[in-house]
Amino acid sequence: MKHLLLLGGAGLALGLAALPHPTLAQKAAPLPAGVTQVTSVEGITEYKLANGLRVLLFPDQSKPTATVNITYLVGSRLEGYGESGMAHLLEHMVFKGSTKHPNIPQELTEHGASPNGTTWLDRTNYFETFAATPENLKWALSLEADRMVNSFIAKKDLDSEFSVVRNEFESGENSPSRVLEERVMSSAYLWHNYGKSTIGSKEDIERVPIDNLKAFYQKYYQPDNAVLLVAGKFDPAQTLGLIQQDFGPIPKPTRVLAPTYTTEPTQDGERAVTLRRPGDTQGLAMAYHIPAGTSPDYPAVDALVEVLTNRPSGRLYKALIESKKAASTWGYAPALHDPGYAYFYADVRQNRSLDSARTAMAGALDAVGTTQPPTAEEVARAQTTLLKNVELLFQKSDELGLTLSEYIATGDWRLVFLYRDALRKLTPADVQRVAAAYLKPSNRTVGEFIPDNKPDRSLIAPAPDAASLVQGYKGDPPIAMGEAFDASPANIDTRTKRGALKDGLKYAFLQKQNRANAVNAELKLRYGTEATLTNKLGLGSVTASMLQRGTKTRSYAQIRDAFDKAKAQVYFYGGGQSAGVAIQTDKAHLPAVMDVVLDCLRNPTFPADEFEKLKQERLASLEAQKQDPQALAFNLARRLNDPWPKDNIMATPSFDEQIAGLKAMTVNDVRAFYKQFYGAQNATLAVVGTFDEPALRQRVDKQLGSWKAATPYARISQRIFPGTAQSQSLQTNDKANAMFVTMLKYPLRDDSPDYPAVYMANYILGDGFLNSRLATRIRQKEGVSYGVGSWVSADDNDEVGTFNSYAIYNPDNSARLEAAYREEMERLAKDGVTADELKAAKSAALQAFQVQRADDRNVASTWTQYLTNGKNRTYAYDAELEQRISALTPEQVSAAAKKYLDYKNLVIVKAGDFARKPAPTKPQP
Repeated sequence: MKHLLLLGGAGLALGLAALPHPTLAQKAAPLPAGVTQVTSVEGITEYKLANGLRVLLFPDQSKPTATVNITYLVGSRLEGYGESGMAHLLEHMVFKGSTKHPNIPQELTEHGASPNGTTWLDRTNYFETFAATPENLKWALSLEADRMVNSFIAKKDLDSEFSVVRNEFESGENSPSRVLEERVMSSAYLWHNYGKSTIGSKEDIERVPIDNLKAFYQKYYQPDNAVLLVAGKFDPAQTLGLIQQDFGPIPKPTRVLAPTYTTEPTQDGERAVTLRRPGDTQGLAMAYHIPAGTSPDYPAVDALVEVLTNRPSGRLYKALIESKKAASTWGYAPALHDPGYAYFYADVRQNRSLDSARTAMAGALDAVGTTQPPTAEEVARAQTTLLKNVELLFQKSDELGLTLSEYIATGDWRLVFLYRDALRKLTPADVQRVAAAYLKPSNRTVGEFIPDNKPDRSLIAPAPDAASLVQGYKGDPPIAMGEAFDASPANIDTRTKRGALKDGLKYAFLQKQNRANAVNAELKLRYGTEATLTNKLGLGSVTASMLQRGTKTRSYAQIRDAFDKAKAQVYFYGGGQSAGVAIQTDKAHLPAVMDVVLDCLRNPTFPADEFEKLKQERLASLEAQKQDPQALAFNLARRLNDPWPKDNIMATPSFDEQIAGLKAMTVNDVRAFYKQFYGAQNATLAVVGTFDEPALRQRVDKQLGSWKAATPYARISQRIFPGTAQSQSLQTNDKANAMFVTMLKYPLRDDSPDYPAVYMANYILGDGFLNSRLATRIRQKEGVSYGVGSWVSADDNDEVGTFNSYAIYNPDNSARLEAAYREEMERLAKDGVTADELKAAKSAALQAFQVQRADDRNVASTWTQYLTNGKNRTYAYDAELEQRISALTPEQVSAAAKKYLDYKNLVIVKAGDFARKPAPTKPQP
């Protein structure tokens, strides 16, 4: 289960999903007895059951998936003394089974669902996304109705799960930036529970009595404290009938939930906290109290955070990054039920002055409300960015549940539209006003205490009444609907036009009518040979990242502004023998986005100052990973499993080697790399969605048709290195969590006869949700790992396959973890799989493939690879793979497991604080 911690740019908690118009059937069909319609806004219709359950229906026929999401109005804000972490612990416990659904992990796997549960300050939610079939929908609604009031919440499950949650807690303890945020927030809040981390106190987690947990569950997991949402492809009338059938019989509880009343007093002076822990990068944080998410000031505060944190135009970016006082910076301000907070953070390398960074950050934050108010250009940029995020997420009905859960918890789901509408009306005066009101030194919590004899305090108004704010709200007219697209391999092949430009670029164009005219594109370049790329490690990645940092006619800021104005998300990437760019936008803006992207590809100038900024940012990131057990374990495992010569482009350098290489790299090295290797003769382009195909092909042909690299491309063959099996341990001092990683290679291509059997053997071993053998044994039964799993892959050209697995655990549990892991690996090879296991795994895997093909980004990325496959591959490969999986027998899967997944051949790496004294035993409550 996911413990939600929202970090990053402003507005992360404010994404919006697609909002279609209700179907005629939904309007006209009679409602089931006991169900009343409340309101309908922009395609989302609210109903209410007699027991108090609120229901939101959001039909979207354009994708073959559906999502069921239920939000309970209980988070860490509702926890009492000794109950810290209880809401989150309960989130874990309801996956342990209920009366009608005793093995929930198995059911989630069998239905091919993409599930999760998340807990935060004001709410807990659970969701499942699955292939849109009546059977799957009926199952998901039955599951959520049953575990609402019939979850086991048993002592035996608590005994194993508390250590899993503690393991998750300790995983967060490995991150200095995350711990610093907890310390800052606990200092900023004296009484209100927003100052307590949602994951809670480790001591409370370990000591909670089962009766207390049951009482907490019975109090808050009730229909009158929940909002159920169904989104995606479904029949509204039939779905309402199923909801009434499953949820209607649950009685409305007699208890009354009293509102919380704790109010944080006005802060009366700057507060300070210092964290001292191992690490290679310094951190600086500043937090301010702000109004609740329902306040009319909140949208202006969110825009203010964007003005401050925008990359590369934000005030903090200019004050800290451009001046080289810090390596990176970010901030956010969540919309919360009660008055909340704005949080800003900067990474500062050890060779930089933390005092200088603190002065620069505080100066920038103070000035925006006093001497240097936000400009019209800054506010317009913030509006463009935030509204772009809103409008892009309007296209994603499958993400609606988690998004609306935040607004439901804030006060009402319709607040999402008020936020959007308020953003449209913002003025620079609004943003300056909130900056002056809340970004005051006396309202700030930082890393040290500074006396203030003349306090200037911020008064935070109580949260307005959400019902009065949204009463009678209608919203905008609906956006364009999408077609009901059949995401089968045969239909994808039939609808895709493939071809090539005269100079070599291959393309695949899949036109379909998407919701809001959405379109995804990916362009991938391939370059170099094993000889010409010798001693050029790291240059490919840096060169790709520098493409958008400036062209002959555009600066970095202008490029980012152009993408925001075009409502586009654009990502440049590179490494090894390839570089590329992924795009998400809509039909109207695709030409403008392509013009900027092609300008970045054809006319980059690689500005020296931007190169230095990127270099500092990457050095800080690499230094932070030097004491991260997870990063260290995977890095060493790759080096041991693939011991390429250190000068080979396929090698995996250590973090120290990467740091040394990056320090030695110059901007002229990047310019030379681009000049030698970039060209389109070996490129592939895939576009999926709603777009003007002739115009796009003409634009691409004009810009890329004659663009050739100076040196040829020859694919470097994958290799299997003999004799790599070994076990190594890395000591990472004072890290609460450890990482266990295994890898091995085997001679197998993805179209080899044995590949489907190997794929399914691993699916049963460690690729299911919580029902794989590794998860069942190590997490569910032993309770020693929060995260455990495995995956396999195979190359499409060379006979080289890879098996990978991992487990996150407490170093004190090393012996138990390793013994259980080895037993499960050897049991799979010795005893094989059962018919029932294979049947359930087949159903889950085949449905998961269908969900993947419904994702346009995934389809575009897949086509860019299929176009370069030596066999001119199409989605017929996918259809054949599914047929081969369907025909598998337990004997074939068992034989493949024995042949390929041999424990004795593993590279095993453990990273953690194995030298520390064992933790004390758990005290009895």
